Amino acid sequence: MSSEISGQAGPETGSETVSFGYEDVAAEDKESRVGAVFSSVARKYDVMNDAMSVGMHRLWKDKFVRRVRPRPDEQILDMAGGTGDIAFRMEAEGAVVTVSDINQDMLDVGIERAMERGIDTLVWSRQNAEELSFPAHFFDAYTIAFGIRNVTHIDKALAEAHRVLKFGGRFFCLEFSTTEWPGFKEVYDAYSHKLVPKIGSMIAGDAESYRYLIESIRRFPPMPEFEGMVRKAGFKHTKVEPILGGLVAIHSGWKV
Repeated sequence: MSSEISGQAGPETGSETVSFGYEDVAAEDKESRVGAVFSSVARKYDVMNDAMSVGMHRLWKDKFVRRVRPRPDEQILDMAGGTGDIAFRMEAEGAVVTVSDINQDMLDVGIERAMERGIDTLVWSRQNAEELSFPAHFFDAYTIAFGIRNVTHIDKALAEAHRVLKFGGRFFCLEFSTTEWPGFKEVYDAYSHKLVPKIGSMIAGDAESYRYLIESIRRFPPMPEFEGMVRKAGFKHTKVEPILGGLVAIHSGWKV
């Protein structure tokens, strides 16, 4: 199943179920379970991304920020940006960046990294992507990298992204998808399913969290479906830029 919400009833509660990796769980349970995953991997997050992307995530993030084109003094919300990878790149271009994440452990890692770099201009704010506390029409740009697939209700997060953007504001999302390159897909599937959890066990002592992160990629909507969700949230001029045949994709849209 590719969509985030399964539409099924929970076996005991009668509530909706959503994907948690390959498992279907009650919607009200997903947030805490995802939170436990990221609390577990927060200190090894860069290593995790290196393992899942063979180190290429650094190049993808550089490309992503080039597409965002952060400008001096503009207000940007970097959602699910806990460890600061995207924010550091945009701050270097002079943007005023608010880094938000639902997980305080991830934010703590980002704050420590900012202090090590001597960066004191970032705003750090614990936020739920589905219920942002920011006013409407406030930000010039909204970015989210490798975070949207972990949200319980993607449609609510997209609606909130649209709400907090100014008219003329831009939305950019970097997320794993499914490569359409023959041969490469099979190789990457074998690598990610069989080796990444083992690497997670060796490096972080946590195979299960890494297994969830791989499975969450497989359950994320295909590129055309997610683009449709972005449009449904109200964004115009939507675009998808596949990388490595769609292994990763940059999604964008404008609030006009």
